[in-house]
Amino acid sequence: MTMGLNLPKKMLEAQIEALKPENLSAKDVEGMLRKDLPKEKLEPRANGTLCLNNRSWVPCVGDLRTLIMHDSHMSKYLIHLGSDKMYEDLKWLYWWPNMKANITTYILEWKWEKITMDFITKLHKKTNGYDTIWVIVDRLTKSAHFLPMQENDPMEKLMKLYIKEVVTRHGVPVSIIFDRDGRFTSLFWQALHKALGTQLDMSTAYHPKTDGQSERTI
Repeated sequence: MTMGLNLPKKMLEAQIEALKPENLSAKDVEGMLRKDLPKEKLEPRANGTLCLNNRSWVPCVGDLRTLIMHDSHMSKYLIHLGSDKMYEDLKWLYWWPNMKANITTYILEWKWEKITMDFITKLHKKTNGYDTIWVIVDRLTKSAHFLPMQENDPMEKLMKLYIKEVVTRHGVPVSIIFDRDGRFTSLFWQALHKALGTQLDMSTAYHPKTDGQSERTI
C-alpha cells in the first residue's frame, strides 16, 4: 500500500469527523457504538482509531474508501485484482458496511483501461482474404476481442478497426502492452496514442512475460 504512514492519521481524522452527531448514520455504524448491543462493537486501538475484530473501520467521509481501493488496485505487488481477490485481501485489514458491493462497483469502472495485444499470424487464408487474428485482451477481466484481418493490412486500416472495436466500445485505455511488431512501433501508432494519452509498453526479449496475458489468451 502506498499511503503508508499517512493512513492511520487519515483514518483517525475521518473517524472523528464521522462520529460527529450531525454525521453519524444509522446505515453506517451508529448501532455498533451502543453499549447495549454487545454482539458487534467498534473497539479502540492504541492509536485511537476504531476497529471491528481488529479490522480498521473506514467511515464514509471524504474519499478514504476510494483511496484504499485505488491503492490496492494499483499496487505493484497486487497487479490487476478482480473484485473477489481485492475483497479477500482488504477484508483482513479494513471494514465498512457493504464493502464487497462497493469493491465490485469500483472494479467494474476499471474495465478495459489496461489492455494487451498480439497477433495470431500465418493462418490458412479465408475466402475473404483474412489470414491473421488481432487479439486484444482486457488485463483486468480477461475478456478479449478477436479481430480478423490480413497480415499486410496497413496501419491506417488497423487504427480504424481499433477505434471501432475497442475505443468506441470501451473508451481510450490508460495503457497498452504489446510486442515489438513493426506496426506497433510505427511513428503513426505512437503519435496517435500520445495524443489520446495512452501509455505504450513494449514487451522485450528481456521481459518475455510482459505481454503474457494476450499470449495465454491465444
